[in-house]
Amino acid sequence: MGTAVGGERAVPRYVQIAEEIVQQIRVGVLKPGEMVPSESELVDRYGVSGGTIRKAMVEVRASGLVETRHGKGSIVKDRPPVRHRSSDRFRRSHRQGGKAAYLVESAQSGATAKVSVLYIGPMEAPEDAAERLGVPTGTQVLARRRLYFRNGTPVETATSYLPWDVVKDIPELFAENPGGGGIYARLEDHGHEFAEFVETLQARTASKAEASELALSPGAPVVHLIREARTKGNRVVEVCDTLMAADQFIFEYRIPAAD
Repeated sequence: MGTAVGGERAVPRYVQIAEEIVQQIRVGVLKPGEMVPSESELVDRYGVSGGTIRKAMVEVRASGLVETRHGKGSIVKDRPPVRHRSSDRFRRSHRQGGKAAYLVESAQSGATAKVSVLYIGPMEAPEDAAERLGVPTGTQVLARRRLYFRNGTPVETATSYLPWDVVKDIPELFAENPGGGGIYARLEDHGHEFAEFVETLQARTASKAEASELALSPGAPVVHLIREARTKGNRVVEVCDTLMAADQFIFEYRIPAAD
């Protein structure tokens, strides 16, 4: 238990140790692919009990910077640097230039991007997506599920839900590669001009399945983002349900101050 100092509770020792290990990883003292010192080594280094070290390592694993291998200990992940996710990525000029949002961001950060398409086809709209699309739950929609990689590392999953009456006459939306500018460019080609994109974000811990898909440690932090693509006719023509590895993104938004 921490000790009161100047009216404030001191930071628990295991938290201090965890923060030091995380900092060593971030500055490169512990490099990708290297093993984190064993429990006995850390006990000797910090002069604390094994229980304290185990609690510290729970915190380190929650950072998403290490993965634990059964019988071997914890190893520093080979994860690429953080990249920005800004409101700039949805500029119409990018779409008209044949660039989808994810490729724009990756190019700006000097990274190699890859998108793996996991599923494209009809699906019954889940409750939240249906409500946002303004259709009854279970209504048939087009689902497009993707897994995004940066420099070979999975960093994001996304599932787009699009109204069937909108997409049924746009064959490119049923293809793995919808063409330059991505699905938003194809929608605008067919008269669905966008007015705004509305995003809702929630930070939480990854489920076991989510951690596995994004190559994260169990309980690692993720950002759950849901985006609505709204047209000038005030219709939501896409709901995108996205899950991102939290250590891979910095969110940057430009918010107008004028009315």
